[in-house]
Amino acid sequence: MVEAIDVVEIGAGNIGSVKRCLEMLDIRYQVVNATNPPTGDMPLLLPGVGAFGPVMDHLRKDRLDERLVDLVKNGTPYLGICIGMQILFDSSEEAKNTRGLGLVSGVVRKFQDGKVPQIGWNNIEISPSLNGKNTAHFPEEGYVYFVNSYYPDPAVKENVLYYADYYVRFCAAVAHKNITAFQFHPEKSGKFGKELLKRWIDSVT
Repeated sequence: MVEAIDVVEIGAGNIGSVKRCLEMLDIRYQVVNATNPPTGDMPLLLPGVGAFGPVMDHLRKDRLDERLVDLVKNGTPYLGICIGMQILFDSSEEAKNTRGLGLVSGVVRKFQDGKVPQIGWNNIEISPSLNGKNTAHFPEEGYVYFVNSYYPDPAVKENVLYYADYYVRFCAAVAHKNITAFQFHPEKSGKFGKELLKRWIDSVT
C-alpha cells in the first residue's frame, strides 16, 4: 500500500468526494497545486468535473501543465478521473483552439445523440484489444457512474482499457504505460468503484 497520494487541485469541480473515498480506503493523501507542486515522489491523482479549456488555462497559468507532463513522462504513476482523463489528450471538441497535455494521442469528442450530458450508471467492459495486457489489476466489467458530455477517442485503440455504450461505443478508460484514466467517477460508483481505485493503488506500489 502506498503511503500517500498527491491529489492534484485544478480549480474545477469538487474533489471532496475523491478525498472522502481515499479516507474510506485508509489512504493518506496531500493536495498539490501551483503553490504546492507535486515532486513525483508519490502517485498522482487528478480528479474533477470541469470544462477542457478553463482547466488547461488554469494549469498553464502557473506552468503546472509542464510539471505534470515532466513527472508523467519520467514514470510517476498517474490516475485521471473525468476531466483528469480528457486533458491527457491532444485536443477536445469542447475547446478547439486549446491544446491538451498530449500524453495520450487522440481527441476528445462530444456525444451527438441521446440526452447530453450522460448522467447515471452505465456498464463498462474490458477492451478486447488489450489481449490480456494491463488487465491483471482490473475486473472484466461492472457498473459505474458517469457525468459527461464528451468522451476520449484514442488514436491507438490498444490504449483503451474499458469501453461503454451510450448511443455510440466509446472509450470509458485508458491504460498506457504509467497512465490510467477513467471517464467515469469511481468515487461515486459504490463498492465496485472503490475496488477500482484500490486496485490502481495496489498496482502502483
